[in-house]
Amino acid sequence: MAKAMIKRVDRVIGDLAKQITAFRAAGGDPVCVGIIGINHADRYVSYEGERPWPTDGRKYKHPTQEAPDAERRVLAMAAPRFDEFLVLRFKARNEPPFQFGRLDERQTERDYGAALTRIARKYEVRF
Repeated sequence: MAKAMIKRVDRVIGDLAKQITAFRAAGGDPVCVGIIGINHADRYVSYEGERPWPTDGRKYKHPTQEAPDAERRVLAMAAPRFDEFLVLRFKARNEPPFQFGRLDERQTERDYGAALTRIARKYEVRF
């Protein structure tokens, strides 16, 4: 279970690469935008069947410990394939009371707005 997030991220990178290939193989000039979320929670519980595997920060890293490496990997290996790529950073626990929140709501809004502006300019879309 160690490096659980990184294993999932590597699968996501592969899936994103396959999807972008499929979009571009269909012809035309598709606008290819990637949006991913990365959890920065201070703890999390993974499951294998019914067996829980809570993070402990040592052997089983907390999402917040793996998030920077996960983001670097995605930005290096997946983002360059897209016209625009957005990372949504959040904190979510999967145990009661199921807390959720954005890591930096203002920055998320700025990043999202900037991405929309770049897409509109690239494709000369007028709102």
